[in-house]
Amino acid sequence: MNVLSLLIFWPLAVGLALLALPRLADRTVAVVWIAAAAADLALVIVLWARYGGGIGYETRLRWIPSVGAGYHVGADGLSLPLLALTCVLFLCCAVYSLRLAHRVRAFAALFLFLQTVCLGVFAALDLLLFFVFFDLSIVGMYFVIAGWGHGGHVRSALKFFLYTFLGSLVLLLGFIGLYLGAEPHTFDLVELIRTPPLEGGAAGLALLAIGLGFAIKTPAVPFHTWLPPAHTDAPAAGSAILAGVLLKMGGYGLLRIAMPALPDAWRRYAWAIVVIGLVSVLYGALVALAQRDLKRLIAYTSVNHMGYVVLAAGAAGLAGDAAARRLAVTGAVTQMVSHGLLTGALFLLAGVLYDRARTYDMDRFGGIAGTAPAFAALTAVAAFGSLGIPGLSGFIAEFQIFAGAIGGGAPVAGALAVLGILITAALFLAVLHRTLLGRPGELEVTDLRGSERAAIVPLLALSLVIGLAPRFLLDLIEPASAALVALVGR
Repeated sequence: MNVLSLLIFWPLAVGLALLALPRLADRTVAVVWIAAAAADLALVIVLWARYGGGIGYETRLRWIPSVGAGYHVGADGLSLPLLALTCVLFLCCAVYSLRLAHRVRAFAALFLFLQTVCLGVFAALDLLLFFVFFDLSIVGMYFVIAGWGHGGHVRSALKFFLYTFLGSLVLLLGFIGLYLGAEPHTFDLVELIRTPPLEGGAAGLALLAIGLGFAIKTPAVPFHTWLPPAHTDAPAAGSAILAGVLLKMGGYGLLRIAMPALPDAWRRYAWAIVVIGLVSVLYGALVALAQRDLKRLIAYTSVNHMGYVVLAAGAAGLAGDAAARRLAVTGAVTQMVSHGLLTGALFLLAGVLYDRARTYDMDRFGGIAGTAPAFAALTAVAAFGSLGIPGLSGFIAEFQIFAGAIGGGAPVAGALAVLGILITAALFLAVLHRTLLGRPGELEVTDLRGSERAAIVPLLALSLVIGLAPRFLLDLIEPASAALVALVGR
């Protein structure tokens, strides 16, 4: 087993061991979970440090040869940043959950299983293998929301499952279309990209199916309605993983599969993808502005931020300057990393409020900066990062997307998308004023505990590092972006 396969399956192995061992103390389970997640993060750092370009760490094994499907995994500049983000977020959620007192062993094992399937999605280079991991991520998150959520969590979990599972079935139809169009029939993504199997109307139908499946997962407007209730009723760690990792599967799928495997159709319908991205940017920000529930507000900002990813992906398919289109793709990947870090931190901070007061109603809070200065400071940093203040990762990502879209053939959409930042700034400043400043509200909030700080600070520190010195990340992404744009433009 090579290092990449070890990275993928190590969490699952530890999770199974936790379930198989005799009854363990909750504290022991938590420590094992944290140690397993930390080991996986160390493995991905090794992969990053040793990466030499192209598709690295490839493994090909026969799986279902009768249908041309195999265990084929690898990593490059598109997937490595998301593999690293996944490991960081799962480790931070493990630390955050140290004080969990409800079915800790099952919770830890479920998160370790979910970590394996998320890593598998970002490493898979076979469409059937990708689909298996993709579907299992839906199953894992369903049980997280249904088993440890609050409010109407059972209903929200069911809506999440049915909506996203329907999207995965449509996605499978698109994959079957690619498989049937290839000669010989294969699910191998590298072969499908090397020789795109579909053209004309067939390619358009396949793009419709694949694009719809990934649009639901992203989620793009109007396929986003499952997201707010799922986030609102999920536990804090579940919301952080849902926003920080699972939503990225949609944006990653557009870049990894839809664009290079269907280049003709992508170029033909890129304008429609740009429009969907722009609508998501503006709609997500405007609806978030009207929210009084903090978690729903953060959920709608995810629609806004992932809309930038869709916009950039569409702009990369338009007939514009090649350098600008490469910049748009680089910005899309950077935005996924930035959003994972900042929104993951925001959801964990929202979880702190719920832990103290059992509500997300912002009208019942006030003056938190006086009683919980560390909470207030970290919330302010996360909010300013999300609205794109220079010095944090959000600015780097959004600047690249705007520059790439405006120079890459979508100048009007790129200019209008800037309004999303203005609206986001207004809503986050309103949140800070309503909850952190002013007179104390009816509910008092105590400051962060040690485990909460240890989970949230690294996420914001990484955002700061990317904002101030992004070269280590951009050097990894840019060659892959150039190769992707070249494939779409062939």
